[in-house]
Amino acid sequence: MTSGRSAKASKGSAKKTGASVKTSGASGRTVGAAVGPGKSGKPESHLAMVRRARRINRELAEVYPYAHPELDFRNPFELLVATVLSAQTTDLRVNQTTPALFAAYPTPEDMAAAVPEELEEVIRPTGFFRAKARSLIGLSAALRDNFGGEVPGRLADLVTLPGVGRKTANVVLGNAFGVPGITVDTHFGRLVRRWKWTEQEDPEKVEAEIAAIFPKSEWTMLSHRVVFHGRRICHARRPACGACPIAPLCPSYGEGETDPEKARKLLKYEMGGQPGQRLSPPPDYPGKPAPALGAG
Repeated sequence: MTSGRSAKASKGSAKKTGASVKTSGASGRTVGAAVGPGKSGKPESHLAMVRRARRINRELAEVYPYAHPELDFRNPFELLVATVLSAQTTDLRVNQTTPALFAAYPTPEDMAAAVPEELEEVIRPTGFFRAKARSLIGLSAALRDNFGGEVPGRLADLVTLPGVGRKTANVVLGNAFGVPGITVDTHFGRLVRRWKWTEQEDPEKVEAEIAAIFPKSEWTMLSHRVVFHGRRICHARRPACGACPIAPLCPSYGEGETDPEKARKLLKYEMGGQPGQRLSPPPDYPGKPAPALGAG
């Protein structure tokens, strides 16, 4: 789930391409700006794209050696529930909600027996609380009745649970069971299209095409690194191109702010000196923990 590699600045790639090198973020990592590949108009071959994609993954591993799932959990059931709750809201809001939720309903048996209105009130801060409460009660009942009260470790079983699709199943498998999987959420899909790894929009097709580029052993950590980058630097509306450590490798460089000083002001979470999303982050996370609900 977390990587123990030391954080090393990716200065080499930036210098080789003439990038301006800057430092930013919680630990002074190197960030740079340069015109990325594909700007000359010459088509990139599939092999060249694969090589570039794998290099981006290596660079991101150096920038985010601490990449991890940004949902707090202590066991597979908690991760499953938290992932269902994360739909249409932030991981921060889920993490601020789940302490009270799991204090009241610590097991599938407890949650299956919940009074719907009472469960709805607990998870209200995550939005769409009525539909989510139905899913949580339904999946908890299915775990109790069909899987002995345990979260199954197979994708085919997980997707039979109410409210659980491939994305949720891959999150649980990769982070609770160590089974490699690619998690195609909004951030992941946006970045892999921005980097020209795929043109697909359908999450399952995106998953299949990206899986063909990387060895299976990389799938889970690749997902974390890409999502981390999308949340911190490569934003949807205004990416911080001028503060991006992989700018020399990005064919979409220039879609966002290219001025390094202005771009650094767009960085989020530990890269921008702000609290992260987890109330209980891993020990190697260099940023500040998130505040509890109502604390800020």
